[in-house]
Amino acid sequence: MYKILVVDDSPMIVDVFVAMLERGGYDPVACYSGPECLEKLKEFTPDLILLDIMMEPMDGWETLEKIKTNPSTKDIPVMMLTAKQLTPEEAQEYGAYIEDYVMKPTTHRQLYDAIEYILKRRQNITDDVKEAKGAGIEEQIVEEYERLSKSVDVSKRLFKILESTYNLNDGEIKIGENIAHAIKSMQMSIKLQEERLEQIKKSFK
Repeated sequence: MYKILVVDDSPMIVDVFVAMLERGGYDPVACYSGPECLEKLKEFTPDLILLDIMMEPMDGWETLEKIKTNPSTKDIPVMMLTAKQLTPEEAQEYGAYIEDYVMKPTTHRQLYDAIEYILKRRQNITDDVKEAKGAGIEEQIVEEYERLSKSVDVSKRLFKILESTYNLNDGEIKIGENIAHAIKSMQMSIKLQEERLEQIKKSFK
């Protein structure tokens, strides 16, 4: 049974997601602020953290940074579960830290699917890394593969969110120059990372 830490400063919302997770066969732990989250992580290591953004006094992004810059907690997967629309700047700044970005409200099935996708992706990457190390692939290459495998997948998922948010496929809708530049930069970054990941996969074979 996967242990999942639910972090939101609204007790009502925490209760809703705790109930949803229990119904789905998970073991949820309630948490009502960023500081409380950091304290709980000193006591146990969850399999996944569901983290809201719009919290006080410490918001979700600050909480995320503290989790990911702490050597003892940096490897814990974090999924943002929030009502806040994602911006291109946030996608670029925090994309490397998160596993997914799910908008509230969400259905039971959407939540379970997102969680299972994250856990399965992590297991698949772990299996690939173990196999590569066993085959004698250079450590530095294996580490790069591990990083890019997650980064490319997460970035593509975040880009889909931005496409929907800013109606990028609608040629009649104009977006600001800064947003357009940030999105184009993100596209280019994904393309380059994908190309490098394919190179590494070929070297494994």
